[in-house]
Amino acid sequence: MRLIAITNQKGGCGKTTTAINLSACLAENNRKVLLIDLDPQAHATFGLSIKSELSIYNVLSKLSPSRVRLEEIIKNVSKNFDIAPSGIVLSTLEQELAGEIGRESRLWDILNNFKETYSYYDYIIIDCPPNLGILTINAIRAASEIIIPVEASRFSIEGLSQLMDIINLVKDRLNHDVDYRVLVSNFDSRLAHSFIMLNRIKSNFTGKLFSNIVHVNVKLKEAQNEGKHILDFDKYCRGTKDYFSLSREIISQEQPKEGIPVMEVMEEKMKEVLKEELPKLMQVAFSVAAPDAKEVYVVGDFNDWKVDASSRMQKDKDIWTKRMKLGLGNYRYRFVVDGTWTEDPNNSNKQANPYGEMDSLLELAKKE
Repeated sequence: MRLIAITNQKGGCGKTTTAINLSACLAENNRKVLLIDLDPQAHATFGLSIKSELSIYNVLSKLSPSRVRLEEIIKNVSKNFDIAPSGIVLSTLEQELAGEIGRESRLWDILNNFKETYSYYDYIIIDCPPNLGILTINAIRAASEIIIPVEASRFSIEGLSQLMDIINLVKDRLNHDVDYRVLVSNFDSRLAHSFIMLNRIKSNFTGKLFSNIVHVNVKLKEAQNEGKHILDFDKYCRGTKDYFSLSREIISQEQPKEGIPVMEVMEEKMKEVLKEELPKLMQVAFSVAAPDAKEVYVVGDFNDWKVDASSRMQKDKDIWTKRMKLGLGNYRYRFVVDGTWTEDPNNSNKQANPYGEMDSLLELAKKE
């Protein structure tokens, strides 16, 4: 399970928009996602048309007469996508926790207990309030990763220093080290100033910047006004493409699952099935030129689009290759080059996918 907090004390940087639509796109990639709305303004809750009498306040508060467990407030948004809603009463929590020992770790304690029972979530995304108060500190303490949406503007960049101070404070006082990455959001490619600031961001955060950028797109605001995530509102718009590509980049950073037992004995029936099916497999070689890449994967219908050790390609000089045996049929596939998803430049057989991009097509037919 990956636990990611999305935070920036500066308002209007696309924090909640990112929390909602990144969660939806991860779910679309067959990842089970829980979005926790930790903002008393409850923009993520309202932006998904969720109504609930109980909220995350009832989970975190020790004074509420309606205290409940986290699993009792969870609402389903869409397939693979759930939310723990928020409400304005959450704004009173900071005062409640003011004199309490361990107040910075309240959410961390809750999630530790929750993960033991509901470990089937692949991602928990936390939408933080636009400030550096106790709720944001709780999110940073609970998270293993932080996404910081940043506009290509001077004030947005300069405001990051305060957030870095909080991250370092949590590291020093709570002995909790958390990795962060910066996401350029609300990027207006029509303005020369945007590119100037983008270069400054790249210079200041070398190695800490997502490859994908979220551009200005009116459909993202319209979707929130309609109480929908972008996939349900307009899956062909630029906003969908940006967040879907971002989700793929995040998925490409997943670590292979450990502790999966290997079967020592194979059933006789399984042996017979394999013996019958193996002759139907064909040897396929994928290759792509990427001389400067550090990691390249090939993913597609044949491996459920998973970026892991089994889909990693091997480099020989400037060419990355991967051989595998596939059954007869038609397959969509793409390459993942250092986190960036791209079609096969050497394959003219392509087809548009639902997210405004092109998938390469592989057709394996029985030889006559």
